[in-house]
Amino acid sequence: MIVVLSGGVGGARFLQGVVQVVPQQQITVISNTGDDREFYGLHVSPDVDIVLYSLAGIVDAANGWGIRDDTYNTMQQLTRYGNEDWFLLGDRDLATHIHRTNLLRQGKTLSEVTDNLRIQLGLDLRVLPMSDQPIATHIQTPAGLLHFEEYLVKHRSADDVQDVVFVGASKAKPAPGVLDAIKQADAILIAPSNPIVSVGTILAVPGIHDALHEASGMVIAISPIVGGAPIKGPADKIMRGLGLEVSAIGVTRCYRDFLDVMIIDEQDAHLTREIEDLGIPVVVTDTIMRDDETKAALARTALQAAGLTI
Repeated sequence: MIVVLSGGVGGARFLQGVVQVVPQQQITVISNTGDDREFYGLHVSPDVDIVLYSLAGIVDAANGWGIRDDTYNTMQQLTRYGNEDWFLLGDRDLATHIHRTNLLRQGKTLSEVTDNLRIQLGLDLRVLPMSDQPIATHIQTPAGLLHFEEYLVKHRSADDVQDVVFVGASKAKPAPGVLDAIKQADAILIAPSNPIVSVGTILAVPGIHDALHEASGMVIAISPIVGGAPIKGPADKIMRGLGLEVSAIGVTRCYRDFLDVMIIDEQDAHLTREIEDLGIPVVVTDTIMRDDETKAALARTALQAAGLTI
């Protein structure tokens, strides 16, 4: 079994490569839910949905979120009634959130609801939220503490980052199956997702970090920082705000105590020696996921780094 720790867009694109080289039945995704938030009375799980939509082939690839060719009639009416419109949800996307919210109100757990959505979208891999308990990633800024989605979307990541707080994490538990999946995995792949607010949130759930440290399968990470900048998102601003080097070296330091191999881009080959001086072997390859072919090639490289024959 292959386990993938995934955030949003980067994680979903990487998984599009993994499913090309490994049967879905052999894949378990542990998804970040620190971005979850209630919008318009509905429970929205942005990173879970990006993974589900991407693997189901319905994601809006241009935006990296939402459903392709969606309409926004409901949002237009909501704003007419005076609601804020900074977090856009398409009409078909809203159906997902309505369905999720109804099931949660019936007493289903987030894990059960996510599995229901996975089945409805025709996927064979397992998608596990990191926890069934609410955990909210907040960004401390000079303007105050902002939920990550508010920081990212409403404020467009313009505010300086002073700290990152995972509200509720210390009291949460890993979702059912998460620790067992890590324990039983032949390889654990950390997708090229934000190391602080995507993967870092998963690691903040008590028990997950220790499980990775004790895992028998090799732990392989792909750096989301290429040439000193993220491919997408505010990872550079967040890392810099926390005093971390914005490079593959900084990412390696985030995972160093349980990491077996770091995969970096060809543009960062000159960093190999410094990363290896941290005690982490390095694989240099093309990590830019331009199309299905390059996504599959990166997944294959990660699995080979874990000692698996593909």
